[in-house]
Amino acid sequence: MKLCMIGTGYVGLVSGVCFADIGNQVVCVDKDKNKIDKLNSGISPIYEPGLDELIKKNFTAKRLSFTTNINKAINSSDIIFICVGTPTRKGSIKVDLSFVYKCTKEILKYSKRKKIIVTKSTVPVGTGDEIEKIVKRKKKLLTVISNPEFLREGEAIRDFRYPDRIVIGSNEKKPFNIMKKLYAPLTNKGSKFFTTSRRGAELIKYASNAFLATKITFINELANLCEKSGVNIEDISLGMGSDSRIGGRFLRAGPAYGGSCFPKDTKGLVSAAEKYKINLSVVKSVIKSNQERVNLLTKRVHKILGSNLKNKKISFLGVTFKPNTDDMRDSSSLKMIPYLCKKGAKVRYYDPSGEKNEFKKIKNCNYRNNIKSNCNDTDLVVLLTEWDEFKSIDFKKIVKNNKFKVYDLRNLYSAEEMKKNKIEYFSVGRPNTN
Repeated sequence: MKLCMIGTGYVGLVSGVCFADIGNQVVCVDKDKNKIDKLNSGISPIYEPGLDELIKKNFTAKRLSFTTNINKAINSSDIIFICVGTPTRKGSIKVDLSFVYKCTKEILKYSKRKKIIVTKSTVPVGTGDEIEKIVKRKKKLLTVISNPEFLREGEAIRDFRYPDRIVIGSNEKKPFNIMKKLYAPLTNKGSKFFTTSRRGAELIKYASNAFLATKITFINELANLCEKSGVNIEDISLGMGSDSRIGGRFLRAGPAYGGSCFPKDTKGLVSAAEKYKINLSVVKSVIKSNQERVNLLTKRVHKILGSNLKNKKISFLGVTFKPNTDDMRDSSSLKMIPYLCKKGAKVRYYDPSGEKNEFKKIKNCNYRNNIKSNCNDTDLVVLLTEWDEFKSIDFKKIVKNNKFKVYDLRNLYSAEEMKKNKIEYFSVGRPNTN
């Protein structure tokens, strides 16, 4: 099939590349000329394992192209995916849909024959109705449906190829058959093809992310209780997760949730509910608890190093919100590091995805390009992100300071092993953190 992906952010680029890889003709369009020039040169603007190779493979096979010419991209395609950003409005919980509506108007302007418009961007319930109002002048030519994405950063290519389910929302029957044909290479391997109304698909995405955010927040709050009551949170996670009604995924205690989805989508769901005068008190509590999580973890640094942090050397291992991505959005490091530097600490950090612009202008914050130079001669190692290379570090070998401490926010290490090596060790939700 001939597909057009409008927007080469995370959703548009990964989906477009993967659609091309299963045999479709895909054109990705973006107004950012610099980004398009890089993509045409084989350079990906995002960090995602395996993506660079797929871009080069499908670009060379002429199944994948990149352009700034939206007119040409729209008219050379049968299905148009809207993959633009839907950020939270500044100082609000409301979703900014201006990019979606602007994109829709351009589709309306340039479309000359029958096409399907697919909202791939995460949008509040009822957005498809508003899009349909915009395209009503060409209603016979333009059909609006919803097909939310469920790609995890760092695992996106695998998630596209082997999805738990493919959700299609339409108020007409014909698009279901067309989309089923598009996704046949995936459904033939066992992926579930789930159909619902357009509003139903929109709400499924928000509800899914809000529920996962709730699981993370719930286990983080239980971790606080475990630390005070002398219980190991890992036993609780395993005991709960073994119940088939609950499941073990997203039940690992650690920092606050972050990234491009959970913070934005929980707020977006609350905002959408308020439009219908519904109080989602549980989701509101999740948002509040997650915001407080970063403050709580930062206070524990004081507990470990003392109230006076001036000239204390603190080494962060990982600053992205999760491994295998360069995404810094709502990472706990964005609050922890500036706070610690302001208190006079000398902060260093290393992340496999590279140096971060967010920290370049912060006084006493420096990037190091490997674990050893980052942790050498430090007072405290803060393990924030569970990149694979952080899972088997010989701290005694690389840290030349016998009094250093380790604060493991991902519980990657054994407290017993650390004690055996005479390393003062602190983790999350374990009795030894008292």
